[in-house]
Amino acid sequence: MTGRLQHKVALITGGGAGLGAATAKRFAEEGALVVVTDIKLDGAERVASGIRASGGRCEARLQDVTDEALWDTIVEEIVATHGGLHVLVNNAGIAIPANVEQATIEDWRTTQAVNGESVFLGTRAAIKVMKDCGGSIVNISSIEGIIGEANVPAYNYSKAGVRVFTKSAALHCAKEGYPIRVNSVHPGYILTAMVEAGLASVPEEVRIEMTTRLQREIPMGGCMGEPLDIANGCLFLASDESKYMTGAELVIDGGYTCH
Repeated sequence: MTGRLQHKVALITGGGAGLGAATAKRFAEEGALVVVTDIKLDGAERVASGIRASGGRCEARLQDVTDEALWDTIVEEIVATHGGLHVLVNNAGIAIPANVEQATIEDWRTTQAVNGESVFLGTRAAIKVMKDCGGSIVNISSIEGIIGEANVPAYNYSKAGVRVFTKSAALHCAKEGYPIRVNSVHPGYILTAMVEAGLASVPEEVRIEMTTRLQREIPMGGCMGEPLDIANGCLFLASDESKYMTGAELVIDGGYTCH
């Protein structure tokens, strides 16, 4: 621990597992007081308990990131309790595998609400409380917001929206003179429970084809990354080390999008 986030309060959505959990642990290691939210409170509480057991500071809260009113409530409570909010990581997300012919409008709208609208709601709520004291907003997009993938068009659409929305919000904050930086992180293929579940849900021939393709096309060893790889990227953007970055895209993908 080097205290890179000492005296900072961070809110991480979807922090009960995967990338969010890894990021929460990494932030706490660097001195942040972390508030982990998740629609599955038990997962958030497990992460928070583990962080506290290791000597870190962490709280768990139940949050449906598509609930507009709840965003303001949670952010206001954090500020009232801890004196401010300095970092927001909009991490919560879902992926429902289905190609353009198979996808239902219900699944499409759910994906946009969780992956896209929640980022708007969170960013707006954070700006309200960061505009005077400053802060860093980190929006988790994906390489799927830069390139296409035949089996997840709804996910592609949502993550591309996060990518460009981040730039819009960054420009707004800069234009208004707010000391707020807004950047996006674009993970490649990272071995998380959500990715494992996605692979398990598709037909075997699709799974084999995808695994073979990744082994061939990921330049760095042909293997998926680890959640810690993304957590370290988020840590950089949350810290003052990235003070001259806003509206930027941090791609962490083992070189996959170099092709």
